[in-house]
Amino acid sequence: MTNKHLSGVGLGLRREMLDELLPDIPTSVDFWEVAPENWIPLGGKYQKNLNQFTSVGNFVSHGLSLSIGSPEPLDIKFVKSVKTFLDRHQILYYSEHLSYCSGQGHMYDLMPIPFTEEAVKHVVERVKQVQDIIERPLLLENVSYYAAPGQDMSEQEFTLSVLNESGCLMLLDVNNIYVNSINHGYDPEAFLAAMPSGKIVYGHIAGHYDEADDLKIDTHGADVIEPVWQLLKKAYEIHGVFPTLLERDFNIPPINELLVEMEKIRTIQQQVSSQQPKQFRA
Repeated sequence: MTNKHLSGVGLGLRREMLDELLPDIPTSVDFWEVAPENWIPLGGKYQKNLNQFTSVGNFVSHGLSLSIGSPEPLDIKFVKSVKTFLDRHQILYYSEHLSYCSGQGHMYDLMPIPFTEEAVKHVVERVKQVQDIIERPLLLENVSYYAAPGQDMSEQEFTLSVLNESGCLMLLDVNNIYVNSINHGYDPEAFLAAMPSGKIVYGHIAGHYDEADDLKIDTHGADVIEPVWQLLKKAYEIHGVFPTLLERDFNIPPINELLVEMEKIRTIQQQVSSQQPKQFRA
């Protein structure tokens, strides 16, 4: 792998964006994120287009179907295909959700792993298997969830246990913290402060849907709201400024509108960075 450095502000690359982005790839996007599952099976034009991007830009990957908490055996063949994809495109990091999406079949939803010591041990073992195969640290993302079956510990305790015992790194999703804090009634800033600064590689920020005052649905289909921007600023103040990516998975506006929203991330990064001691600056 080449020695690329992740910094600044990123954007998720979706296939439906390609016609608008090529051949003039925006230089204001510091890094891009792709889901391996959306590209591995494809050849021809799509692979050529992806090569155009990865040959000139920094890339991370954010998976959809690793199912790290599944009771089923780890899909070794799939993990090896991800490893090949990462190597071929010189992709910096592979991140996934701290959840599961398969059992006796595959689902299209991210299901909550029970917050138990037994589940921690199960996930930790599987994380180590994945890291051995991909020959990189795995990044795990804190996820939104709407029920907590078999809960013996808090989300915070569970997340920290997995991160610390597996040796993996973290993708910090600020919107998910906000959504969960509303849905499950906890202090988002306290959750933020408990996360290990040294493990945070990059962050996500996105919009969500207001089902009710006490129920928010993580959709990635709307603009980021002001309380989430404020929580992002707080995350930088606590952990130092880290690379942050704007997620937009549907209701995707024109690229110029996305770039404007990305610049809000950059503005907050610059504001906080200018106020922090030198060792905390990105």
